[in-house]
Amino acid sequence: MRGTLRAGYAGATLLALLAAEPALASKADAPVPGRTAALMREKGMAPGAGVLVRVFKKEAELEIWKQRADGRYALLKTFPVCRWSGRLGPKRKTGDRQAPEGFYDITPRLMNPNSAYHLSFDTGFPNAYDRANGYTGSYLMVHGVCSSMGCYAMTNAGIEEVYALLRDAFKGGQKSVQFQAFPFRMTARNMARMRDDPDIDFWRQLKAGNDRFEATGLPPRVTVAGKRYAFTPYRERALEAQATARLHAEQEAIARQIDDGAPSIRITYADGGMHPHFARMRNHPSLGIISRPEALAFAGRDVVIRPGVRKAPPVMVAQGAVSLTFARLASGPGAGPAALRLPATDVQASQPSSPSARIALAHDGARAAMASAASASGTPTPVAGAYAAGLTSAVSSWPHGMIAMGPSAP
Repeated sequence: MRGTLRAGYAGATLLALLAAEPALASKADAPVPGRTAALMREKGMAPGAGVLVRVFKKEAELEIWKQRADGRYALLKTFPVCRWSGRLGPKRKTGDRQAPEGFYDITPRLMNPNSAYHLSFDTGFPNAYDRANGYTGSYLMVHGVCSSMGCYAMTNAGIEEVYALLRDAFKGGQKSVQFQAFPFRMTARNMARMRDDPDIDFWRQLKAGNDRFEATGLPPRVTVAGKRYAFTPYRERALEAQATARLHAEQEAIARQIDDGAPSIRITYADGGMHPHFARMRNHPSLGIISRPEALAFAGRDVVIRPGVRKAPPVMVAQGAVSLTFARLASGPGAGPAALRLPATDVQASQPSSPSARIALAHDGARAAMASAASASGTPTPVAGAYAAGLTSAVSSWPHGMIAMGPSAP
C-alpha cells in the first residue's frame, strides 16, 4: 500500500513538473512585443543585432541600446526600474545590499530562464575591477518582481521584454552584452554637484567610459590598471578623436558649473529607490511584495552640504571703443591716472551725468569693442594689460554709487 502511495506521489510530482515546463519555456521564449519590434524597424535595427544595457540608479531607469547597420549603437527604449537597494556607490562586500556600479559583461550562461524572480540575468559581479579592489558578492541580478537585495528589479513584464531583447541578440551571434551601471546620469551638472561625495573619484572613472560611449556610439574598451578602470583607445583615429574631444568638453563644462555656483550636495537613501511610475502605483497588486517600502520615504532627496559660490568673471579690456569709453569715464576731475593715455581720435562722446548712465554706457561700449576686437584679431591686443592697470586705479576712485551695479553683475 505504501509503495503504491509513493509511486502515486512521484507520478503526480512528475506530472506537475511536466505541466510547469511549457510555462517556463513560454516566458523565456516570449517574442519581443510588437510595438518594440516596430520601433526597431523604424530605427533601422535588425532583430538579431547587438544590444547594450545601461542602468541609472538615481533616475531608476534601464536603457536598451541596439546596434544599427553602421555598427554604432542607438537608444532603443528606456524601462523604469521598480526597485533597487542600497545607496549610490559601488558594491563592496557581501550583505551590504548595494546594487553594483561599473562595467560588466553578460554572456549567455548568465541568463536564467528558471529564475525564482520570474526571469533574470546575472550582471557578472564581481568583475576584474571588483576583484582587484577586494570587493565580494554574488548573484547580483536584473530580474522580475519588485523586490531587491542588491539587484535591479524590473517587474515581471519589464524583465520579459528586456530578457527577450538580450536573448535575440545572443541568437544573432553576439558573444557578450556590455552592462553599464551608473549612480546617476553622468552629466556635467550632476558631477559638479556631487564633487564632495566620498565616491567621486570612482564616479570620475565611470564618467570617462560613459563619455567615450556617448561620443562614439560604441562600447568603451574597458580594462583595469592600478585598481582603477581604464579605457583602451579606439583603433580608428577619428573615433578616438571624438572621444577625446568629448572628455575635454565635459571637464570644461564641470568647471563652468562650479564657477557658476553649483552647490555641493548629497542624495539621501535609506535603502535604494523606485521609479516614480511605480511609486504612483505602489499599492497595485501587480507589483506584489515590494522590498522595504518604508525606506522609500527618504529616497532621492538632495541635501546641500556646501553652497556654491559664483565666481566673478575676469574683467577684460580690449583696445578700441571700450578703452575709450572707460578712459573718458575715468577722465573726470581728479579721476584719471596719468598713465591712462589714448591716441587722438575724431570720436566725440558726451559725458554721462548719472552713475546708471555711465554703467549703461560702459556695458554698451564693452560689448561693441569686444565684438570688434574679436572679429579683427580674435584676441585682445597686447596693450590691453596697460589699459586694465589704468582702469583698476581709475575705478577705485569713482564714487561708490557709480560702481555699485558693477560690470558683469549677475
